[in-house]
Amino acid sequence: QVQLVESGGGLVQAGGSLRLSCAASGTIFSMNAMGWYRQAPGKQRELVARIFSGGRTNYADSVKGRFTISRGNAKNTVYLQMNSLKPEDTGVYYCNADPQVVGVRDYWGQGTQVTVSS
Repeated sequence: QVQLVESGGGLVQAGGSLRLSCAASGTIFSMNAMGWYRQAPGKQRELVARIFSGGRTNYADSVKGRFTISRGNAKNTVYLQMNSLKPEDTGVYYCNADPQVVGVRDYWGQGTQVTVSS
């Protein structure tokens, strides 16, 4: 059974930094795409950043220049370095892992809370 384990959320003041980590286990597939999404209270879940096996990345406009997504040396791990955090970055951050194989689903972590105080 595939599991995504996230860590690194917490409470930080505006302007501070946090680093989120996610590791996927229990699968034979390499997760060609891994990413982070977030959901603020009363809002829909939105893409924050995504990274593909070739190294290509994409970011939400609201986090460009502040957040950096990267893959770890261990298989199926991903990090999100968040700098210059703003109160509007507050939300539950979810890791997503997608093998991008026809007929194989993607997977979600349980979410980690990030709260940025003003």
